[in-house]
Amino acid sequence: MRWQGQRVDAVDGGALPGLAQITGLVRSVQTPEFQGITFHEVLAKSALNHVAATARVMPGEYTINPYRGCSHACVYCYARPTHEHLGMGLGDDFETQIVVKTNIAEVLRRELSRKRVLPDRVALGTNTDPYQRAEGRYALMPGIIDALTDARMPFSILTKGTLIRRDIGRLRRAADHVDVQLGLSIAVLDDDLQRSIEPGTPSATARLETLKAIRDAGLDCTVFAAPLLPGLTDSAEQIDSLVGALADAGATNVLPTLLYLQPGVKELYFAWLQRERPDLVAGYRRLYAGGTQASGDYQKLVYRRLRDALVRHGLPIPNRDTHELFQLRGKRPSPAPSEVPAAPTLF
Repeated sequence: MRWQGQRVDAVDGGALPGLAQITGLVRSVQTPEFQGITFHEVLAKSALNHVAATARVMPGEYTINPYRGCSHACVYCYARPTHEHLGMGLGDDFETQIVVKTNIAEVLRRELSRKRVLPDRVALGTNTDPYQRAEGRYALMPGIIDALTDARMPFSILTKGTLIRRDIGRLRRAADHVDVQLGLSIAVLDDDLQRSIEPGTPSATARLETLKAIRDAGLDCTVFAAPLLPGLTDSAEQIDSLVGALADAGATNVLPTLLYLQPGVKELYFAWLQRERPDLVAGYRRLYAGGTQASGDYQKLVYRRLRDALVRHGLPIPNRDTHELFQLRGKRPSPAPSEVPAAPTLF
């Protein structure tokens, strides 16, 4: 099915079972440009999402998600289980069945004009990436940025996507009127590992060039070293190389996050490990024996390594204010210890 010549009220009979019953579905689209991916275009009733106070990430805050699902296909992505709310799977469906809120900019503008009390800030990129490949086709972000700017609404954007470079000029103009916080996620410098575990993302080199472009435009940019992967990207040498590259590219701040494996994602990640790095499986089972997060001693060790690297390369140590630039109260790391603990036996 091609992009051109489709009626906006047509529903693809090949859509996933039950998807045609979702309120607002207009059509399901496939194209050779996005091999293996189906876009389910919907008319959204609302744009602003109020996150529950009990949520782990962004508790009590407002977010905007122009897309559901993400073609970046990061194996470890904590947002994968949200696709199950649509009656789809957190594995292949999350990567290949992308919901697109085609009218989100118009709906956002209406919502902002009608709200008696506006949020302090809204965040984009906390669930699925607003600059994933589909944004190159749908171009939803310019309208969203303009609506937020016109309403004088502070906002933050977190992305792995280099498509943000298209909007740097618009973001620069927005920053003249509102507080704009930009963030890039860069944690894997090894190209082979990146292609295996983040197969739909731009390379680290492309993201570092994007960081430079943002900084050259006079905008601050925080880099999320997220997630640091046990046995894969967490050695002192690897962390130092990462922080050095980020410093050279002009990162304003670096915020670390360790790998978090909630149910469903944990099984998917372990299947990837078994296939790609079976030598690490036993160590991971010990490290994550307690559930979703790595052991406390391991966390302290890695944060100490990162702290040392930040000091060495002249970057600030993350603090409460740094994290709250992105309203990430639920993802603040534990304080680094005054002494480096003995390295736990993992692998």
